[in-house]
Amino acid sequence: MSAKPRVLVGRKLPPNVEARLRQDYDPIFNQDDVVYSKEQLLALSVDVDAIIPCHTEHMSADVIAALPDRVKAICSFSVGTDHIDLIAAKNKGLIVTNTPDVLNDATAEIAMLLMLAASRRAYEGERSIRTDTWADWTAFDGLGLQITGKRLGIVGMGRVGRVLAKRARAFDMEIHYHNRRPLSDDEAQGAIFHESLEAMLPLCDVLSIHCPSNSDSKHLINRETLALLPEHAVLVNTARGAVVDDDALIEVLQQRKIFAAGLDVFNNEPAIDPRYRELDNCFLLPHIGSATRETRDAMGFRVLDNLDAVFVGKVPQDLLT
Repeated sequence: MSAKPRVLVGRKLPPNVEARLRQDYDPIFNQDDVVYSKEQLLALSVDVDAIIPCHTEHMSADVIAALPDRVKAICSFSVGTDHIDLIAAKNKGLIVTNTPDVLNDATAEIAMLLMLAASRRAYEGERSIRTDTWADWTAFDGLGLQITGKRLGIVGMGRVGRVLAKRARAFDMEIHYHNRRPLSDDEAQGAIFHESLEAMLPLCDVLSIHCPSNSDSKHLINRETLALLPEHAVLVNTARGAVVDDDALIEVLQQRKIFAAGLDVFNNEPAIDPRYRELDNCFLLPHIGSATRETRDAMGFRVLDNLDAVFVGKVPQDLLT
């Protein structure tokens, strides 16, 4: 039997990360890169010391309760933890970690891309080229919104939110934010704090969502909050789909009560609400906020740094339980 700790890996990881896993651990890789069912996950967890899930593996309370006692840690290849029942894990004595910090820039880049693409009607323009329906120029073709000098509202001024604010300042945007607490002056860099979301929304030319997905934020963006946005507003979501009530957002987009939306995350991914595909004023991406080679490597190495700490008896830097 190998003296190395045995680790179940939920999905295929970048080659550099898998190479380090082979060197230091006895990994069980998912060579077909399929999403394991609950039964498969539990069957493969027999005789393993740790699990590396991605956000596609749902470590629910019943799954955690059924894990063998040998499992010591769940080191997630993600910054979000809505796929892990942290209370159940803590009650079972499991160590749980995530991968903060390393995906801030990549996710903020996607938020900027969504903001620009939705505001400037990039989907409609690109489609007209591909379908050969681009007509003669007129002064009214493809009219979008200019974001330079506009007001950006950020929901959740954490790591990614602060990076987005920094990028947006290059467009001379005025930054507003809603957070559980006001930031220090150094962190805020002139951004304007709003204690209530409702007070900030009427001021938002663009609203970008960066809060974690939990019971407090579920459907935070709903009919009541969307009604407070200006009609020219653009909504951007790179956080989690559960923060948005799909019925409410689709309704305001259909009725043109806001200008557009740019979405990288959805409820029930990848089986998203099909009505989004019918909306010209919605720019859609398939959850690629962290999808750069540099970031995915960094995420994997962060997972392994946490895993290394577990098996030498140290406290992992990203401990959640």
